[in-house]
Amino acid sequence: MKKNLLVLLSALIIASLVLTACGGGPSSTKGEVTFWHAYGTGSAEEIALAKLLEQAKTDLPNIQINVLQVPFNDIFTKYDTDVAAGGGPDMFIAPNDNLGGQVRAGTIADITELAAGKLGDYSELSQGGMMYDGKLYGIPESLKAVVFWYNTDMLPKAPATTDELKALMEGGTPVSLSFGCYHHWGFFGSFGGQIFDADYNFAADEANQANVASAVSYLNDLYQVSVANGWPRNDGDGLAPFTEGTVAAITNGNWAMGDYRNALGDKLAVAPIPAGPGGASNPLLGVDGWYFNPNSANAEAAIEVALYLTNTAAQTAMMNDAGHVPANTTVKVTDPLIQGLLDAFATSYFRPQVEAMGNYWGNFCGTDQVFDAGTPAADWVKTGFEGATK
Repeated sequence: MKKNLLVLLSALIIASLVLTACGGGPSSTKGEVTFWHAYGTGSAEEIALAKLLEQAKTDLPNIQINVLQVPFNDIFTKYDTDVAAGGGPDMFIAPNDNLGGQVRAGTIADITELAAGKLGDYSELSQGGMMYDGKLYGIPESLKAVVFWYNTDMLPKAPATTDELKALMEGGTPVSLSFGCYHHWGFFGSFGGQIFDADYNFAADEANQANVASAVSYLNDLYQVSVANGWPRNDGDGLAPFTEGTVAAITNGNWAMGDYRNALGDKLAVAPIPAGPGGASNPLLGVDGWYFNPNSANAEAAIEVALYLTNTAAQTAMMNDAGHVPANTTVKVTDPLIQGLLDAFATSYFRPQVEAMGNYWGNFCGTDQVFDAGTPAADWVKTGFEGATK
């Protein structure tokens, strides 16, 4: 797979062409394109997208673009169901959460040939996030992972280590940690633990299980501190307290950066999830991108719209207004927050598209058994690995 990836990326780069920026010449393709997105109502992401679509009326006069907002919790199921029934939109934008499963189910189109020569300005990492088994299935838009956001008026310096974070919280500094199997993945690396080995088999050896259990035990300690102080324990509940200045920090992905910055301005700062005794944290790195419906009769027009919405000007706008970390390498990064995100992503774990990932969600997301029911972390981790490897 790696060899196929390198071959395809080389071909894309060699045959690259310059994309038309916002305000450029008219579209060469005629048609009507419908797409779905899951940006929250009134969010910085939705507002930024609306501005781009308004500009697209001028820049893509030959394409009518129809848009539908679908709640994030519903978008994958609704899309797959509609496509399987022969319908669905021409394209949709989402994280690469379900890319592998959708490829295997046949609900997203292989665009290797349609996009050939058109992604030379997009980072190799972002293109890799749109690929499965050596083929391209999406146009990359941005990178995302969970990081540590903080209010410099309340916390002048972010904790660099897990010990520092624990001491901070035990000392009474309010922190909204997001406890959940996606958000707290990065802490596994801090304690030297990993879920998969290099071949994406579950790393169920005793030594690794002990490291993962150390991470879960540590998170349980912080969870109990949070409960005792009444601090938020997920990104949704933490939004208002963080933006209103009643908690000093929050762990969340950069999709929330626009809202955080609108509220906190220059007081907002970002850092990696703290490193620990096992090394650097390794949050799951996702890639947002545009995916295409195999039922669509407007594939070429859809590709053109996706390329327009990810070109230099568009990604610059999404970076500045919504905190997106651009996939397009022609975007000039001057914002220290965006640079901070790129630095934090340096030790991230590329989200795998293998079927085994489903067994992670199915066996390692019940941390309430540890946090609330009191199951020892080591027992819970052992049960998780046993269930995942059956």
